Amino acid sequence: MKIVLWVARVVFGVVFILSGFFKLIDPLGFTYKLQDYLLVFGMEGLYDLSLPISIVLSIAEVMVGVGVIIGVKMQYTALAGLLFMAFFTPLTLYLALTDKVMQCGCFGDAIPLDGWSTFFKNIVLTVASILLFAYRKEFRSVWSPVKDWLPIVVAALLSLLLAVYCLRNLPIIDFLPWKVGNNIAALMVSQQEVSDIFLTFRNRETGELAEYPANDYPWDDPQWAALWEFVSQRTEVISAYVPAPINNFIILDEFQNDLTQQYVANPSFQFIVVAYDLSKTRYRAFREKINPLVEQIEQAGYSLIVLTSSSQDAIDAFRHHHQTPYRFYQSDAVALKTMIRSNPGMLLLKDGVVLGKWAHRDIPEFRALEEKYLR
Repeated sequence: MKIVLWVARVVFGVVFILSGFFKLIDPLGFTYKLQDYLLVFGMEGLYDLSLPISIVLSIAEVMVGVGVIIGVKMQYTALAGLLFMAFFTPLTLYLALTDKVMQCGCFGDAIPLDGWSTFFKNIVLTVASILLFAYRKEFRSVWSPVKDWLPIVVAALLSLLLAVYCLRNLPIIDFLPWKVGNNIAALMVSQQEVSDIFLTFRNRETGELAEYPANDYPWDDPQWAALWEFVSQRTEVISAYVPAPINNFIILDEFQNDLTQQYVANPSFQFIVVAYDLSKTRYRAFREKINPLVEQIEQAGYSLIVLTSSSQDAIDAFRHHHQTPYRFYQSDAVALKTMIRSNPGMLLLKDGVVLGKWAHRDIPEFRALEEKYLR
């Protein structure tokens, strides 16, 4: 039983710590996922609280995981773990049955899990949480009992600092398709199914069945055709169809012309500023960083565009008010949030490859860009 309890303790603690960590390094990503859940249950009124709720939940996961691993305050941490699972296991069962949220977001974008995988994972954790709670008095802390609260408090503070840093800048580990080094042009292409097709024929006289490859059977032989009739077709998949990792991204001008390839596959250096919602963007970043930078970028012969999901009227008003004499195009809001977790943020591409990406407060000066990237 001691071995079973140790396994339950380690599995439960490690999963909770990893789950919290992956969400803390991308707090906006978990916020968007939480909003999906709120939308399913008609709780859009909580949208404004989704960011703090997501951070608090993630920190709580890390605290519970650390407490269980170290074995401190087990009367509280084991109860907290049990309550977590009592809430989330039925929730994930409902979502698995209804398919209303395709991926749970348990581990952020690091480990995407579908509804049923999430539910079965939670079943294992529920069993572990029941064991931990039932035998909570049997655990001995590996930490000094004098200050057994200290590691949990430290874990909470470090988690909060991590969330704040990644929120103000960008995730310290990027699991999204638009991460630095990825070839975006290649990721926008799906992998087509490769398969062999076989045809089955029956001999009209003997009833014998014969199977032929679809591209190699004697269809042009009159004698064979007179004796054999088609019965069925069979497909043998060699490699399945794989959708493009980036399948919802498009750049449209004001006349709804598709300019995606023109900018994504630009053989020269291509700067893309992303402001998914102009009404919520940081105006100061445009005035103090982006506007001065654009002038130097264009003087050097490079291109910079802005992508937003805002309406054309909002774009025109924004450009007039903030004096932005460069091109704005429209794209899907979800695609833009996936590109970069900053509003605004900037990416640098060349030949479809992401060379760099920055949150608005980290956008470098042109000289620094020139020295490191524009060569």
